[in-house]
Amino acid sequence: MDHLSKTKLFKPVPTRTESTRDTTSRVAREIIDSELGAQQAKTDRLRAARLAREQAQQMAARLAK
Repeated sequence: MDHLSKTKLFKPVPTRTESTRDTTSRVAREIIDSELGAQQAKTDRLRAARLAREQAQQMAARLAK
């Protein structure tokens, strides 16, 4: 049977610097993802408003003829 040791049973504990970097990276990714989501939502909202406005203008032009 293979000899079990601490390094095989448990994951190594990251150093304080590594864990701080991991936390910073995770938080930065979360911020970027939320900003991208907000940007996409705004783009979708503006696109829908533009399409509705264009459709209203087309209907008004048809009625004017």
